[in-house]
This record gives sequence, structure tokens and C-alpha cells, in this order.
Amino acid sequence: MKNLMAAQQSVVGVAAVEDAGNAAARRERRFFGGMAWACALTVLAGFLPTYYLNGVAGQAFALTPMLHWHGAVFTAWMLLLVVQTSLIASRRVRAHRTLGAAGIVLAAAMVVLGWSVAITRTQSSQIVDQGVPPLVFLAVPLLGMAAFAGLVVAAVYFRHKSSAAHKRLMLLATFELVTAAVSRLPWVEEWGPLGFFAVTDLFVAALVVYDFASAKRIHRATLWGGLAFVASQPLRLAIGASAPWLAFAGWLTT
Repeated sequence: MKNLMAAQQSVVGVAAVEDAGNAAARRERRFFGGMAWACALTVLAGFLPTYYLNGVAGQAFALTPMLHWHGAVFTAWMLLLVVQTSLIASRRVRAHRTLGAAGIVLAAAMVVLGWSVAITRTQSSQIVDQGVPPLVFLAVPLLGMAAFAGLVVAAVYFRHKSSAAHKRLMLLATFELVTAAVSRLPWVEEWGPLGFFAVTDLFVAALVVYDFASAKRIHRATLWGGLAFVASQPLRLAIGASAPWLAFAGWLTT
């Protein structure tokens, strides 16, 4: 009888652990899926007047072929993020990994297009951008895309070593892209770089809160990736205002 009771308790204990594990997995899928949608909707809101509905509800902005490619590729990344989190939620891991290979190519194209658009936009700009002189502000997108590339490379490195690190680093890389959309939101665009950086960092804060709520600690990918992401923001402005950068930016845009 004692052996039977012990076996029953063991079965109940295993079932409880499995239920807890399943619940945690569901929470994680919901969180990362929700964050993907939050990023995509923020990009949609930020670029709705100037790109997605350009000229439909007001002033039309001139969109060069490069800007069209830039917008299409960056939109593809946001859609890919939503699809990838949905595939994980439905446990279609093989399809997720197949699309992940395409995502690497897409990320490389985004870096090249991001840098090209930033340089050409600065070349044609004679006014301050976000309250900052053009050559100084150029450091924000150029170094921002470098940060994006670094986070994506780290995420790819961890894709087979730690899925938890992989998904967090991919999310942090996407936050970098969200920054441009945040800076165009009507209630944020007048706050300047420090203002839209602070709003973007709310996404990082959400990831930190989730880590604490789910594991009572900050995951190392969130900690180090998030610190690098946030610390790089004021650093870009400091670099942009330096004499070596201004000389380099002037050469780059001539």
C-alpha cells in the first residue's frame, strides 16, 4: 500500500511539474508574440503618414526607389518577426529555422540599405534633424544599424546554443528598428533623440519585467544586450558631436 501511495504521489508530482512547465511555455510564447506585434504596430503607426499612406491623407513626401526598397525590406523584417513568433507558438520549429536563414540575408540587406539611406538623406539635408545638425545626427542611424547588426550576429550565434538568448537578442535587435518609428510618432517627434530613445527603452523595460516575473532574475542576454543597447544611445550623440566624427561624416557625405 505504501508503495502504491508513493507511486501515485510521484505521478501527481510529475504531472504538476509538467503543467507548470507547459504554463510557463505558454506565457513565454504569448509574451514574445505580443512583443512582436507591439513592434510591428509601432512601426506601422510611426510610418503611416510618410510611407504606408503617403499622400493619401495629406502632404505627399518624395519617395525615391531606394526609400521604397528600404521601407519594403524593413517592413518584411517586422512581418518576419510576427511570423517567426507565431511558428514557435504553434511548435513549427522546422519552418521557423528555415525562415531564419532567410532572415539572416534580410538583416544584411537592411544594414546596407539603412546606411545608404542615412547617408543620402544627410547629403540632401540642409536643416537640423530632430533638433540636431545633420552631420551630428548621422551617427544615430549609422551606429544604430551597427548595433542592430551586432545583436543579430549574437542572436544567430546563440540560435542552437540557447533559444532563450536567441529570442531575446532578436527582440533587442528589432527594438533598434522601432526607434525610427518611435521618433515619428506625433507626441514624440518634438522631444528630440533623448526623448525617442527613452520611449524605445520602454520596450527593453518590458523585457526586463518579463524576465523578473517569469524567472525572478534578468536573463544574461537581456542584461548584457539591453545594457549595450541603452548605453549606445547617448554614446551615438556624443560620438556625433566629436571633431573626428564630423570630419568623417563630412567626407562620407561629399
